[in-house]
Amino acid sequence: MQSRRKSGILLHPTSLPGPGGIGSLGEECRRFIDFLGRAGQSLWQLLPLGPAAYGNSPYSCYSAFAGNPLLIDLNALVEEGDIAETDLQGGFPDERIDFPRVEVCKFEILRCAAENFFARGDDLRKEEFRGFSDSTPWLRDYALFMAIKEACHGKSWRQWPEGLARRSAEALADSARQLGPAVGVHEYMQWQFFRQWRKIKEYANASGIEIMGDIPIFVAHDSADVWANPHLFHLDESGRPLVVAGVPPDYFSKTGQLWGNPLYNWETTAFHGFSWWVERMKSALLLYDRVRIDHFRGFEAYWEVPATERTAVNGRWVKGPGEALFNALIDALGPLPIVAEDLGVITPDVEALRDRFGFPGMKVLQFAFGSGPDNPYLPHNYQRDAVVYTGTHDNDTTAGWFVSLSVKEREKVLDYLGGNGRDIVWDLIRAALASVADTALIPLQDILSLGTSARMNIPGTPAGNWGWRFEAGALTEAVASRLHHLTRLYGRRMH
Repeated sequence: MQSRRKSGILLHPTSLPGPGGIGSLGEECRRFIDFLGRAGQSLWQLLPLGPAAYGNSPYSCYSAFAGNPLLIDLNALVEEGDIAETDLQGGFPDERIDFPRVEVCKFEILRCAAENFFARGDDLRKEEFRGFSDSTPWLRDYALFMAIKEACHGKSWRQWPEGLARRSAEALADSARQLGPAVGVHEYMQWQFFRQWRKIKEYANASGIEIMGDIPIFVAHDSADVWANPHLFHLDESGRPLVVAGVPPDYFSKTGQLWGNPLYNWETTAFHGFSWWVERMKSALLLYDRVRIDHFRGFEAYWEVPATERTAVNGRWVKGPGEALFNALIDALGPLPIVAEDLGVITPDVEALRDRFGFPGMKVLQFAFGSGPDNPYLPHNYQRDAVVYTGTHDNDTTAGWFVSLSVKEREKVLDYLGGNGRDIVWDLIRAALASVADTALIPLQDILSLGTSARMNIPGTPAGNWGWRFEAGALTEAVASRLHHLTRLYGRRMH
């Protein structure tokens, strides 16, 4: 009988090393997959792969379906003849992503590549492009949305001319004609992204590595999704959100968190057979082998805040679609390989929804030591059907976390783990891998024992996040061997 126990690494592709100022779906990506194999790992978890919008966050994207063009491997475009090697630019910092500079340079190169492709690309590739365009239902709306946004100097779609904001047929047709070349550029970038990603996923799967993706429950207001489907959201006649998403006040924040995402009109969404969500999940399952859903609890009940509020205090809990949504998804797509992000204050009703469909929940070791032995994040309280992390993209690195603890808090950690604190990161990694949880996932920052400077995100801070990259040469044989040993020791890799 094959063991259900697996382990893997959490790393977003933007954090890969290599030229161009940002990680890409090229040779360094394959080298990371090779490292996973040498280290005995069978999973690679990513953050959302969409085109990041506000704050460069992969959790706030211009589309829930599109891929991030910044991840496109430009060397592959050189090989195909769409750009010359002399078009590539260097001089970017290696340790962090300079997003404004990378965006300007890379999008200019991608525009040139698209223009060259349409002007002189070979017939076989053009036929492949047309096939992708014809078979991708969301593509036209997204490409037109991005082309109009560029023509309107980046303004939100609510600030566009009224005919475009309200999507009058005449205004859309006029824009499609006038902006045809720009629309084509965005379609080309999506074609290149998806064909490159398909090759990466095939390479990973052939190496025995599954890909776990991540989809946020909510979408950005300034997105092709809301612009093209306003009837699925609680908006007023001008397109302004009536209510927005957030979380209520808690121990961590006296005013809660006001995320600002428009909320779904679940009654209308259900009337349409949850078709938008069916298409979203179908698209995700083409990209990934498993899917983590961020803020799963919002499907049972979500915190609704009037859009006029400045904090999340004056909100209310509203029932979500619950079982009806997942029944519709299963009817359309079959069994769902979903991991439920069920962190925070979770009610019995949320747990019942998760368990009704057999979705694994999450455990985070950095949350395990703040109370007594009944703490659900302590390994001795886990169920087999769980996914354990040392920390997530929202946590400090384990090294940074431990340094930030008080002396008394550190003593609690060391009492449980039995170490002396000199190798606390690997003590926590060992605890995750040794636990009964079927799946263990470790951020690469912890595998490399990095400190706070390597943190990916600090929730609630609008700037300075998502820019970490690891150094070329960091994935040594010594690191791979150490991880492989623990992985075999605790039955997560049988060869």
